[in-house]
Amino acid sequence: MKSEKKLKLLEETITQQGYKVRYEKGNFTGGHCRLRGNNIVVVNKFLPVEGKVYTIARVLSKLTPCRYTPDVRKIIEDFGFNTSNQLPLIDDE
Repeated sequence: MKSEKKLKLLEETITQQGYKVRYEKGNFTGGHCRLRGNNIVVVNKFLPVEGKVYTIARVLSKLTPCRYTPDVRKIIEDFGFNTSNQLPLIDDE
């Protein structure tokens, strides 16, 4: 699967998990946070496509994978992330 297709698939998956993906410039790789009650994944827009895929895969590896397709699980595991030790999605209290 081409990198652009992997990125699109991961973007769709992370959006289904309740996250918004933002591409920003700066001196960082990226990660996830909670901003004003919204779950956000921030990705450095200057990274190559594989770096963007890596960043989103890293975040997805920490979430509950029960809804992930086999393709998404394979992408996550290809980067060396484990899909069996996840944290729950952050909910409002």
